[in-house]
Amino acid sequence: MTTPQSDAEPRRGRRIDALTVLSFVLLAFWVTARLWVNPANGVRDNRTDQAQFEWMMAHGARVVTDFAYPFTSDRMNVPDVVNLMANTSVLSMSLPLSPVTVWFGPRWSFLIFLTLGLAATGAAWYFLLCRVVVGARGPAWLGAGFCAFAPAMVSHANAHPNIVSQFVVPLIVWRTLRLARPGRWLRNGVLLGLVIVWQAFLNLEILLMTAIGLGVVVLALALGRPALRSAARPFAAGLAVAAVVAGALLAYPLYVQFAGPGAYSGLSTLIRGYSTDLAAYLAWSRESVAGDARGSAPLVKNATEENAFFGWPLVVLVVALVWWLRRNAVVLGLAAVAVVFGLFSLGREIRFDGRGTGVPGPWAALENLPVLHSVVPTRWSLALTPIIGVLLALGADRARRLAHRYPAARGQIRFATGTVLAMALLPILPTPLPATRLDPTPAFVTSGAWRPYVAGGRSIVTLPLPDTTYAVPLRWSAETRLEMPLARGYFLYPDTRPGAGRVALFTAPPRPTSSFFETVRRTDAVPPITPQDRVAAVDDLRHWRAGAVVLDPRLRTAESLRRAMTELTGITPTRVGGLWVWDVRPLVG
Repeated sequence: MTTPQSDAEPRRGRRIDALTVLSFVLLAFWVTARLWVNPANGVRDNRTDQAQFEWMMAHGARVVTDFAYPFTSDRMNVPDVVNLMANTSVLSMSLPLSPVTVWFGPRWSFLIFLTLGLAATGAAWYFLLCRVVVGARGPAWLGAGFCAFAPAMVSHANAHPNIVSQFVVPLIVWRTLRLARPGRWLRNGVLLGLVIVWQAFLNLEILLMTAIGLGVVVLALALGRPALRSAARPFAAGLAVAAVVAGALLAYPLYVQFAGPGAYSGLSTLIRGYSTDLAAYLAWSRESVAGDARGSAPLVKNATEENAFFGWPLVVLVVALVWWLRRNAVVLGLAAVAVVFGLFSLGREIRFDGRGTGVPGPWAALENLPVLHSVVPTRWSLALTPIIGVLLALGADRARRLAHRYPAARGQIRFATGTVLAMALLPILPTPLPATRLDPTPAFVTSGAWRPYVAGGRSIVTLPLPDTTYAVPLRWSAETRLEMPLARGYFLYPDTRPGAGRVALFTAPPRPTSSFFETVRRTDAVPPITPQDRVAAVDDLRHWRAGAVVLDPRLRTAESLRRAMTELTGITPTRVGGLWVWDVRPLVG
């Protein structure tokens, strides 16, 4: 028979757990507040990726409603396909959120994905930390809050929902640690394999970093705690089962990714040059209380890749925590992973304060290896966020235990702990993401006026053609549930030109007409048009199976683009549903 006191304690714990989860939900809404307050707003600093993820959400809904093939799509890059396994298909989120996409539109499912990803990441780390790692709710809340809302996570909240949604990572850690329990190796192995598959369809880069980091920590535990070696057999058996389950379920999708249509061989040298500036570890992020864009911009390629920016007080605190807790095997394992990942993040050449030092980084010897040639080096420093979060939880729990052990000094210990944590964490508290108003989708798209032009398998060609700097047409297509197919697009695709080595481009390889209009857009002037240009334009329109070419007159260079297209084809455009439209069906035959 239970006593009233014994019943009250679990209820109190459940209330605290519920309030903790609510705190993460509120923090997630705080970060994304400007997007929720005005549905017409989009992420200011990364509108192109937002458009791409809205397109991916629409693809997931199409898989559910139309039974479309999930791993490639012909709704962009007509007449070729886009390899979605080699891109950010996020099927593990786009499929469950397909009802939202169908009923309310891809912009809402994108926003829910982004907000839910932040909140769920905090909640998942909290339950792992308080149930498995530290056993105390306060330290667990502190560590989990950092894991979900650290500067790097808020930076990637600029339209990288697949990266901020790291709630599967604690599940992988939990299920891996459970492998050591005897007697249930088959069940534990199957469950670990399934969560690995879940993460694989969310973000493979995060899965790779999790596997490497977790492997080092498990090795440190095996060396530092000899008593655990008796669990080696069930652990190995469960790990083998997990490998078989994950391998069987991922074999075909990974085949499509690496050998299917649209597969590429690594990222370009430019992207592989994205590294973490050594000074960025001590600096403040632009989306934190103490930071601004003027201070962070010289240290980073763009607003979405502020993967370090911990601030010098936190760096000092982390070093002190590692020294203080050095007898803990988990801490030593985490410190080893942090050092390795930190060195990898420096890229092929170490940079400091925006300038190259001429000193090669360890990554220079690894960047051309298979799989690793598709990793952006600076994101190794992103992997330091959960490591620091766990260290903060362990440190806070150690201080809590000391306060209980020495009641006479409890006040001083708590004051010192609170002061140190405030100095390290208050400056990096997140601020709401900057937002900007997105142009309304033209009536040409929303009314379905495009439908006659795509009959017979034709596509819509937009001016300029979509790429990394102009992805608005992807949003238009997403709002039609991908029924409006596009020529070219914004996606990773192999460079098939001679000597290019099939490295990834961020759109299809250039064609004469796409390059021509890129020049017009860049210069806002129409170059002399030759007969060869006109012949090439007809050839390219035929290649794209173009039914119509459309231009948004709201663009800054719209007048030059309109004049160039008219002179190139000899067709006078008409205004239809807010867009200039060239009916090119008679031209391409």
